[in-house]
Amino acid sequence: MRILCSSGSLASEILLDISLIALVVTWLLTALLVTRWSAPWVFSSAMLACYLMGLVDTQTLLAKATNEGLVTLVLLILVSVGFERLPWLAMVSRKMVVPSLAGTLLRLSVVTASFSAFVNNTAVVAALAGTLRKSRLHAASQLLLPLSYAAILGGTLTLIGTSTNLIVSSFLQEASGKGLSFFAFLPVALPAASAGIVVMILLRHRLPHYENVALQVREHLIEAEVLPTSKLIGRSIAENGLRDLGDLFLVEIVRGDEVLSPVAPNQRVESGDHLIFSGDVSRVGLLEGFHGLQLYAAEEGLLSDNMTEVILLPNAAIAGQTIKESSFRARFDAAVVGLRRDGSQLSGKLGGITLQPGDSLALAVGPDFAQRMNLGRNFLVVDSQVDSGRLPLSVSLFLTVALAGVVILAATGILALIKGLAFMLVAMLVLGVINGADLRRRFPFEIWIIIASALTVAQVLQDTGAVAAAATWAAPVLAGVDPLWTLVALYLLTLLLTELMTNNAAAALMFPLGLTLSISSGADAMPFVMAIAFGASASFLTPFGYSTNLMVQNIGSYQRMDYFRVGLPVTLAYSSVVLVLLPRVFPL
Repeated sequence: MRILCSSGSLASEILLDISLIALVVTWLLTALLVTRWSAPWVFSSAMLACYLMGLVDTQTLLAKATNEGLVTLVLLILVSVGFERLPWLAMVSRKMVVPSLAGTLLRLSVVTASFSAFVNNTAVVAALAGTLRKSRLHAASQLLLPLSYAAILGGTLTLIGTSTNLIVSSFLQEASGKGLSFFAFLPVALPAASAGIVVMILLRHRLPHYENVALQVREHLIEAEVLPTSKLIGRSIAENGLRDLGDLFLVEIVRGDEVLSPVAPNQRVESGDHLIFSGDVSRVGLLEGFHGLQLYAAEEGLLSDNMTEVILLPNAAIAGQTIKESSFRARFDAAVVGLRRDGSQLSGKLGGITLQPGDSLALAVGPDFAQRMNLGRNFLVVDSQVDSGRLPLSVSLFLTVALAGVVILAATGILALIKGLAFMLVAMLVLGVINGADLRRRFPFEIWIIIASALTVAQVLQDTGAVAAAATWAAPVLAGVDPLWTLVALYLLTLLLTELMTNNAAAALMFPLGLTLSISSGADAMPFVMAIAFGASASFLTPFGYSTNLMVQNIGSYQRMDYFRVGLPVTLAYSSVVLVLLPRVFPL
């Protein structure tokens, strides 16, 4: 509680505290909704503001950072590094695709949802996407979006299926002293997931059909530098024949700190110019025919003869860094030839572009590329030649049995989930399945800072009396409203925020509101808590609300409208079942 430095009535001091936390929450909402600032930065700044204003003490802040639910989530993510190397999913994936699209979608959905209930759904999508993309029976665009949706739906089935469920459980444990049980979600989640899958299969004609190609090469950004010895210097773009090369189009020239765009045909070429092309990255050989024009990959010491495409994964170590800053060549024995990012206009030198999750990178790879152990932590490699690092059969069997044991013991209440996951982590370290470097690279710092900060802000809302005051104010307003409609509104608002930000940020932001609404409505808190969990996982309308949607965007060549056209029926079916069952399974 804040230390008072001057005398005054208790009521005025409480009012001041409530006003301060109201400003913090307003800042939090505004920054998340109308700016492009990262969620970890926004949440951490809110937490720091509370701390500096004396609204929370050091002991409380540290306690939130080590919350049991939060530590459980971190352990689960670290343990999943080892589970990603289990061979079972790859073995099953070879038999999922059949001539019938409906049959393929059914098999794909059931397998994906089943695995996603117990294994990180990002890892499930990464394991299956490469195989599905190479299918000769169906276009990748008909399979990859259902893959992402099935992974999302499967993640809602158990406590560990998605980080969203563990986040909500963490908040509930802080508020009531008891978190959610392992299969608490199943009575609602299983029918809702089934409804979503059935609708997706019945409306399969809405899935886009884009022709499969060896590499997704459309609209990559490609860079070439004009060397001092080039014969292009002093001549215009038109005279050099650089204006339009058919599959490649010159979109801008970077000259020092100046960007020339659009490029006029009479624009003269100067030494050191960086020519930025857009188009088919497999046609970069056209540029090698121009005297003194050096590709970015050649500058990095690699030619473009042996190219591979990768998708940058969410939480990749190099996300947020420029290509130059990431030491890409040294780290991966590869150089970026082209970069594509759907939905955003890319500009400037290739090496100076900040990498974002979901980016499609065309790489010129060296001989050691396939042996690099950090590929799976950063990329979804769209190339069957790259070693996936699968575990030996004996180790795989041991880890599978151990995971089943932990799940059963946690579900029956015999062993706390946090203890089971700690055992799994130690076992993986002893067996050499993962090492310290793996844990450092895959530590979910962003998720940890979001949840710890949100828990701190939620505690301040409680301690200052802001929640009680809001509940008191809202009680007369909600007195004549059926709690069911309040529950529906909370669910829909959470769903909307998930599409506008991310599932984790939406869940962390909405929990205090859900608790306040339950108090104001005089209803039990559990249905409101579960509404937040299910609403935060219902991300089917945009590529940005959920990491798996972002992963498949470039691989399947999806446009934003594809998500809405396919995702809307899934959202309606899933949400209808959730809202019908919630008040029945968890009475108001």
